[in-house]
Amino acid sequence: MESIVVALSGGVDSAVAALLLKREGHEVTGLFMKNWDEDDGTEYCTAIADYEDAQRVAERIDIQLDTISFSAEYWERVFSILIESYESGLTPNPDILCNREIKFGLFLDYVEQTFGTRSIATGHYARSEVRDGNLSLFRAHDKAKDQSYFLSYVERVRLSKCLFPLAHSMKQQVRNIARCNGLHVHDKKDSTGICFIGERRFRDFLERYTLRNPGEIVDTEGRVLGEHIGLAYYTYGQRKGLEVGGTKGALESPWYVLEKMEETNRLVVTQSQDELLNGALKATEVNWLVDEYEPYQRCEASVRYRQEPSPCQFSVEENGDLNVMFDEPQRAITPGQFVALYCEEQCIAGARIVEVIE
Repeated sequence: MESIVVALSGGVDSAVAALLLKREGHEVTGLFMKNWDEDDGTEYCTAIADYEDAQRVAERIDIQLDTISFSAEYWERVFSILIESYESGLTPNPDILCNREIKFGLFLDYVEQTFGTRSIATGHYARSEVRDGNLSLFRAHDKAKDQSYFLSYVERVRLSKCLFPLAHSMKQQVRNIARCNGLHVHDKKDSTGICFIGERRFRDFLERYTLRNPGEIVDTEGRVLGEHIGLAYYTYGQRKGLEVGGTKGALESPWYVLEKMEETNRLVVTQSQDELLNGALKATEVNWLVDEYEPYQRCEASVRYRQEPSPCQFSVEENGDLNVMFDEPQRAITPGQFVALYCEEQCIAGARIVEVIE
């Protein structure tokens, strides 16, 4: 048995992960991360409540609980990039960046330096195997909760030091285990929203850090339909919040964001779902999770969380960039987001989408 530090968040998943490891006889320590300085009142302040939940869990299963804050580092490595991306017309994924930079970056470094252990564990729904010193990442048994997409951008050497005790568990099983063992978080709502920041009214939150830059909302023929508050506040495929209903001569159907025109500060919208379909993408900064990618050039790919991987093929350019061509067009592929490549159940790579190809 070994000494393992569990990233204890105050939620049911990490609580059960810690419990299962303790049952196996490991020496388990909980470590709670608080990486966002709450300075906006109590409406969204979940860190205090989450820490109290983590404390109660630690007491119940009789493990030590320590705390650490990477607030400054989170701001520099995740949040500032988030804001810069939005201001550049991109739609970033803070959860993927947070996993790479904080949870499996600084957190792992801190654990190794402080506890002298090389193993950490989290409540992620994912499966991994280490053979001959090399890690392979797989989708979790519970496909509805599988989080391998969020882990696809984490360096392979770092993932090899992490355990995923919930790999073979279904979500309801996890809640049942928590309830049967007296863990009060058994019915706690799953966290959503921005990593470590939580659920917020996104437009109001973003407005605190970016300036509004109003411009025209136009259709694909250039007809002005209304005014947007700033391109940063919209994402491809978005339907809600456009406020262009009742346009004269238009169909009685929803409008969707089709394009952001940075040069003219125009937001292009469409009523055609077909115009939101894309057949290919280019991605950069590829994080390979296999030794050689040639055997996998026919594979599957996901361009968003909880999307069932779709058949595709890929090619790698001389500069390392990735081109992914789907067998069937995908809806609203979004620059700034990430693509994860799969070969059956195995996740073989993750990369940041930089261009959508028709």
